[in-house]
Amino acid sequence: MGKWSGKKVAVLYGGRSAEREVSLRSGAACAEALKARGHDVVLVDVDLDVAARLRNERIAVAFLNGLHGRWGEDGCIQGLLESMGIPYTGSGVLASANAMDKVVSKLLFRDAGLKIVEYRVFPPARAETITVADLPFGLPAVVKPAAEGSSVGVHIVHDPAALTAACLDAARYKGDLVVERYVRGAEVNVAVLDGKALGAIEIVPSNEFYDYEAKYTPGKTQYFYPARLPAEHLRSTCEAADRAHDALGCAGVSRVDFIVTPDGTPFVLEVNTLPGMTATSLVPKIAAGNGIPFPELCDRLLDGAALRA
Repeated sequence: MGKWSGKKVAVLYGGRSAEREVSLRSGAACAEALKARGHDVVLVDVDLDVAARLRNERIAVAFLNGLHGRWGEDGCIQGLLESMGIPYTGSGVLASANAMDKVVSKLLFRDAGLKIVEYRVFPPARAETITVADLPFGLPAVVKPAAEGSSVGVHIVHDPAALTAACLDAARYKGDLVVERYVRGAEVNVAVLDGKALGAIEIVPSNEFYDYEAKYTPGKTQYFYPARLPAEHLRSTCEAADRAHDALGCAGVSRVDFIVTPDGTPFVLEVNTLPGMTATSLVPKIAAGNGIPFPELCDRLLDGAALRA
């Protein structure tokens, strides 16, 4: 048992974001894992009364790794916990906010010398008027909202006629619109645990890309661990993941998403500071591939809980 043995642990989950259903599954799995390790656990759905619930339950530490999306992964709940003096797992306020905002994170990645895909940013009000002429890289392109996760609102656009609909859909979500040049390559995700890459997994979805359905529907995606990359390409991708994690100031576990081109260039797409913890999620798969069972992984994350502001 670690430093939180005998202390009351709140597993925060659910919340009000577009990722609520996934978070309910992640949180329940994490709670069961921590109970199996002997912890005193209470599940707390993150609604508008979350502060009162945490106070009334006399919570000693908050486990956030089952909480995804806005108001959970973006620094909001971290700020509340800092104000309440409750240590928590994962990244702090600033790192969480920076990682959630794809525009800000791209700037930080570029400053760290990482490879990023060419992109353009538009305010949501421009969604209906964006045309291919606004994209120096043309089509195909990837349209996404700047501040959502789990591939919510993400579209690959091949046809100019489909661009407006994709932009309007992405504009329904939080943040600016990000339109990226479409890059062909292997979809590779790297788990970084305590500042060091744990491993890289390759994702081969049956859909066109690793969208919400492919992420959370068993059987919709093939996973290859370790990723089927030449050793040199695998090493450079893991090194890039470490640098991306550090560039944002992340803590605990993160998942860094890449497109790795055939020549081995790892284009970093984003960092997830509270990556999925469901049965089909990637970080637990990578941990298992390194001989770390799910309950042990959760216990290790809990050990790292701290106040970070």
